[in-house]
Amino acid sequence: MKRLSNVAFLLILMLLAACSSAGVEKNESTTNNSKPTVNVPESELDKIYFAGGCFWGVEAYFSRINGVQDVTSGYANGTGEQPSYKDVIKGDRGFVEAVEVKYNPKHISLSELLTYYFKVIDPTLLNKQGNDTGIQYRTGIYYENDEDAQIIKAAIEKEQEKYDKPIVTEAEPLTNYYLAEEAHQDYLEKNPNAYCHIDLSVLDGETVKVDPTLYTRPSDEEIKIKLTDDQYQVAVLDDTEHAYSNEYWDLYAPGIYVDIVTGEPLFSSTDKYDSACGWPSFTKPIDPEVVTYHEDTKFNMIRTEVRSRVGNIHLGHVFDDGPKDRGGKRYCINSASILFVPLEDMEKTGYGDLRIAVE
Repeated sequence: MKRLSNVAFLLILMLLAACSSAGVEKNESTTNNSKPTVNVPESELDKIYFAGGCFWGVEAYFSRINGVQDVTSGYANGTGEQPSYKDVIKGDRGFVEAVEVKYNPKHISLSELLTYYFKVIDPTLLNKQGNDTGIQYRTGIYYENDEDAQIIKAAIEKEQEKYDKPIVTEAEPLTNYYLAEEAHQDYLEKNPNAYCHIDLSVLDGETVKVDPTLYTRPSDEEIKIKLTDDQYQVAVLDDTEHAYSNEYWDLYAPGIYVDIVTGEPLFSSTDKYDSACGWPSFTKPIDPEVVTYHEDTKFNMIRTEVRSRVGNIHLGHVFDDGPKDRGGKRYCINSASILFVPLEDMEKTGYGDLRIAVE
């Protein structure tokens, strides 16, 4: 899929934000793992297929890993064509519940994905994971590129050192993969209290990294056209908006805040708190590298200005009077310099791999 221009991307984000703030009803059925993305074109993604028991949990797990762009649930390496779920659970056609993982190799390697995989399965169990038993619940790693075979073999050999029993996880070329029924796609997102044999909390505390090469600053002419006068005055001309009368000072919905100019992720709602200052306040950026720091001596004060990395726009200032139990920092940010992307819109706008920073 061709990457959208900064201008088109900004328009999409503004429309989503407008719909959210206006209370426009969104069709949740369109939020699935055949999601559009503005991050990396399809041609630049690599694919690998994992089986690790019930695919509901495996899909939810890999969709939360930074660098993974798309995950679907399906049936792999069986006989015949177009199996249904009822066909698969019979076990006589040898299909396995699997997920297709499309990932950005510039952001995460196959070796790293294999490390994540072995964190959540028992590779010594034959045809069983969690409470599920049957050939369709066997563990397996299926590849399309021959060069992946050696990487997978090395990972299994390294993993075997942790076990006395032999690892029975399959490592085979992919012979077929059929997309599962729509009801099985994003199952745990649609049914958050449903059964899941995978402990998704193993991803808690994962460090989020934002790739700067995915974002570019538009021309000054494009910026001036697309921003409102107030946004331009603050973001480009380094002004400050009024306290308590800006858009996000009292918003605490789950989601991320991105650079109004480039779309680069800057802050998460998880790190937002009420500082009683009248501006959006955060304890830290979503990734330490997405902001830069500059001495500001205006108004006979010495302050530390915060600017965005790629867009190089004025965001606000950082102070040392934040919550002590959360690092002691207060990032005081202008609403005019950021755009809020609600959690439910992160997949469709290409930020699905950053859900870990919000959930």
